[in-house]
Amino acid sequence: MCRLLGYVASRPLAAVDVLGSSGLKAFTSLASLHGDGWGLAWRGADQLTHAVSRPDSAATDPLYAELTGQPLGPAGLVHLRRATGGLPVVPENTHPFTDGDYAFAHNGNITPIARLEELLTPASMAKLRGDTDSERYFRFVLQCIAESDTEADGVTRALHTLVQEFPNVSLNALLLTPTALFAIHMNSGATSPPRALSELYPSDADMPHRHATEYYAMYYRVTPDAVHVISSGLDEPGWMHVPPDSAAMIDLRTRELTRLALLPVSPGA
Repeated sequence: MCRLLGYVASRPLAAVDVLGSSGLKAFTSLASLHGDGWGLAWRGADQLTHAVSRPDSAATDPLYAELTGQPLGPAGLVHLRRATGGLPVVPENTHPFTDGDYAFAHNGNITPIARLEELLTPASMAKLRGDTDSERYFRFVLQCIAESDTEADGVTRALHTLVQEFPNVSLNALLLTPTALFAIHMNSGATSPPRALSELYPSDADMPHRHATEYYAMYYRVTPDAVHVISSGLDEPGWMHVPPDSAAMIDLRTRELTRLALLPVSPGA
């Protein structure tokens, strides 16, 4: 259960450029809850995907402050982690998870993990480094991409399977690839707020902004030179709701936003 920020722009941006100084401060303040690690991934000028992550709170780590102030690339993502299910706070469990030019960050909790592992091939299982459901989710997506004609087909195939197998979880995620940023907002069966979160606060009013009513919500905005995606928690104007149970890809070259076809949707959406 974490926080996500992603962007695709016409020029290299820093996270502070995406949100502004006050917005980045508000986003980083969410590490008071989501303080079990942080990570960034970006497409650099060398056309390669780079990533840095640490199992420390973004609110106190000087490297986080340094990197979020640098224009690392025209596309990237930021993740603040809140460990769930007793999973260790260690480097191997810290998002984003990477493989070559692919980087992935997740906001959710897929259980049982053993069932998720049953979907993985021996080759995918052999590449696992940590204990999280999120890394296994990433491996399954990559597995489906490798078995499909296009990245979009692979992501769509993975989501179809995961929704059928795990209808009551959040699959919210950002996937950075060599050609696109995929934003996944699929969580209609997940309880919001999660019980573990409710147990931390005396009342819903004491939770961070929109965590009580829209914990798994995602928002986006389109500017003349960029597309931004963010999870709930930032109380600033200009953001629009991502449609429920949807996923889209943002082309890294053109910034064209395309909704993936044939995804399951919740009743009445």
